[in-house]
Amino acid sequence: MTLKDILALAQDTVRLESAAVAAVADQLDESFVRAADALLACPGHVLVAGAGTSHAVALRMAHLLSCCGTPALFIDAGDSQHGLSGAVTGRDVLIALSKGGETAEVNHLARIAKKRGATVIAITEAPNSTLGMLSDIVLQVQAPAEVDPYGMIATGSSLVNSALCDALCVALLHLRGHSREAFGENHPGGAVGLKLKGKDVASHQNEGGCL
Repeated sequence: MTLKDILALAQDTVRLESAAVAAVADQLDESFVRAADALLACPGHVLVAGAGTSHAVALRMAHLLSCCGTPALFIDAGDSQHGLSGAVTGRDVLIALSKGGETAEVNHLARIAKKRGATVIAITEAPNSTLGMLSDIVLQVQAPAEVDPYGMIATGSSLVNSALCDALCVALLHLRGHSREAFGENHPGGAVGLKLKGKDVASHQNEGGCL
């Protein structure tokens, strides 16, 4: 491939993924509101799980939910078969991510959560899948097949799922009235912490501070 070919491929990839993410807006329905209400009312912790690329999306979502005032933790679906499922209680909400809804480890965790009385929210393309049938609320989000190389490598589809997760995080941020000050209590470190404290980042670096 020539330099021009590589740049064209990269630009086409970004444009294709951008369109896929934008299309998520039209896929949101009343199930999104039900999910936001369930997370808002959760008396325990929000637990987020996935496998493969969904594992990475779940990690990101749990972190951002906590940043936005909703106590959340990532739970490893594989380790849940080796004792970690003991962390799940009936006071929790489990958000389970699986594109096809047939990931064995994720479904195992969802069954345990259901048995204990937790609310299960699925993020999947397949509402009629095993995961969909196990869940109290299904958020169906579908990425166009051509957004992923070979229709299998979850480049664009992981961004689509992340966009849905971001929408939930921002909705909960506003529903809770989570303030800039409250966020600052949880994020005192790094450049973000300095900015929240009204300190100049460049001056801090010049003084030998770590970010």
